Amino acid sequence: MKIKKVANPANSVMEKRTSIRKYDTSVKIKREEMYSILQDAMTAPSSFNLQPWRFVVIDSPAGKELIKPYMLFNQEQAATASAIIAVFGDMHNFSYADEILTANVEKNLMTEEYKDQMMGMMTNYRAGITDESIKNSLLIDCGFVSMQLMLSAKGYGYDTNPIGGYKKRELTEALGLDTKRYIPVLLLSIGKAAEESKNSIRFSVEEITQWK
Repeated sequence: MKIKKVANPANSVMEKRTSIRKYDTSVKIKREEMYSILQDAMTAPSSFNLQPWRFVVIDSPAGKELIKPYMLFNQEQAATASAIIAVFGDMHNFSYADEILTANVEKNLMTEEYKDQMMGMMTNYRAGITDESIKNSLLIDCGFVSMQLMLSAKGYGYDTNPIGGYKKRELTEALGLDTKRYIPVLLLSIGKAAEESKNSIRFSVEEITQWK
C-alpha cells in the first residue's frame, strides 16, 4: 500500500480531492457557480447517453432543516456545507430517448436515419429488460456523474464529501419526489473546507490488479 498520489501531474485534481466533513460557513456558493459545477460534471458517460441523473440542490436554511431528520450521521457536515446535493436516478430515463436523439440530429451529430435505428434499438432493449436491470444501470451512471461532480467542484476550488448514511426513501418523500420513479443514490456535501485535508492510503496497482 502507498500514500494516495497520481502518476500524471495532469490528473492532480484527483489527488487534491479529499473528503471534507467541516466547512467554512462564511463561504456561500452562488447558484450561478453551482450551475457551472453541475454542468461540467454532466459530461459524464451514461448508458445510451440517456443521462439519468437528477439533482436536488439543498442550499437554503429551510432546505437544510427539511433534510436534517433524515441524516443518520454527518450533522455538522450538513449544517456547515454551503449546499447538499441529492443525486437521484430517473427510472423514466428512456422516455427522453427521442428528445435526446432529435437534439443529436439538430446539432448534426447524427443522421435522421441513424437516429431511427438507435430509437428502434433502444425501444427493443427497454422492452426486454427488467426494472431491476434499469435500476442497476442507473446506479452505475449516477456513480459516474457523482465522481465527476466531486472533481468538478475541486476544479472550482471547493471541497466535497459523499454521504450514504441517510434515510433514502424518507428523504425522497420529504423532497416531494415519486419514490417509484426516482432512485436515491447519495448526498454530496459541498463547500470550502474549514479543516485540513488528510492524505490516505491506497492499494498499489500490484495488489489489486491481474494481467492476462
